[in-house]
Amino acid sequence: MTDRSIAIRNVYVMMAYAFRTIRSDGSDRIAAETFDHLHDLLAEILVHGVGAQVKRGLHRDYLRRSDDLATVRGRIDVARTVATRSKVRGRLVCEFDEYEPDTPYNQALKSVMVLLIRHGEVSTQRRDALRRLLPYLDAVTLIPPTSIRWDGLTYHRANSAYRLLLGVCELIVRGLLPTQAAGAAKLASWVSDDAMSSLYERFLRGYYATHHPEFSPAASTVSWDFDETRALGAEQLPAMRTDVTLRRGRRTLIIDAKYYSRSMQVGMWGKATIHSANLYQVLTYVKNADVDRDGSVSGLLLYARTDAPLQPDLDVTIQGNRIGARTLDLDRPWADLRAQLEDTARWLED
Repeated sequence: MTDRSIAIRNVYVMMAYAFRTIRSDGSDRIAAETFDHLHDLLAEILVHGVGAQVKRGLHRDYLRRSDDLATVRGRIDVARTVATRSKVRGRLVCEFDEYEPDTPYNQALKSVMVLLIRHGEVSTQRRDALRRLLPYLDAVTLIPPTSIRWDGLTYHRANSAYRLLLGVCELIVRGLLPTQAAGAAKLASWVSDDAMSSLYERFLRGYYATHHPEFSPAASTVSWDFDETRALGAEQLPAMRTDVTLRRGRRTLIIDAKYYSRSMQVGMWGKATIHSANLYQVLTYVKNADVDRDGSVSGLLLYARTDAPLQPDLDVTIQGNRIGARTLDLDRPWADLRAQLEDTARWLED
């Protein structure tokens, strides 16, 4: 029987690579610990990470404030001062910047911590640990988790420690939003396929960027190799963006990451085959990327392994280009999982 705790620990390792924090303090301890439920893992990451951030100092920023003051501070808002008749009372409406912790980063942390406390399947010990951290966020506004603008959160040297923490928060909000079950709101007990699919792609890029930077791992764009002499409406062609592209010398490997509950499609007569759309997609990427028509570009569909009896296992040459489909078993111990990833990279050598 598969050890469920291995799969949960691997989710943490995937997050660490996806958000480029594999060397963060405490990562080895968390990765080695046994967790019976994903919520406990996510709670432990937040307990450890937010606790460490409190000791270092929460992220602060200059925030624009406006107040009715007896003395001048910052810039006087003349229009509002007149409109509110503050001057008659000997007061002025001023606008000024305050260096405060009530930033979008801390608001996201606090909101998701409260979400886990109220609705997550978290052990009493970790729930209490999260509660003990909340007083340090008293000055931070509690906002609805669905209002967080993840794409507006950028990272630099001063707030890089927030990358994994907010990556965890985003995963929780996108994949573990409260759902109605037995008449009560609770968090889903596992991550949604959409959330895991995004994490899976970022994990693969993060892994190869960490261990094989010489392959220049990236989610690159493939241009359509159309004939310039007949290009009417070419701007209407959809963009082609790979999940992971690895390059070594003249060789290129395009990896299309797939996280499905079913990694094979079954036809009318019960025959299991590779998903047609997936195969057509990776073949299109490869044929358009191989502009020299020399077979230097290969394509691989890399599915997250499921419990189905038949798994993708394809390795063929189509019109001079190597095309394959295989699985990555996320339920295996990390050493086995890493061996599979290294074996995938050998496609650049063959």
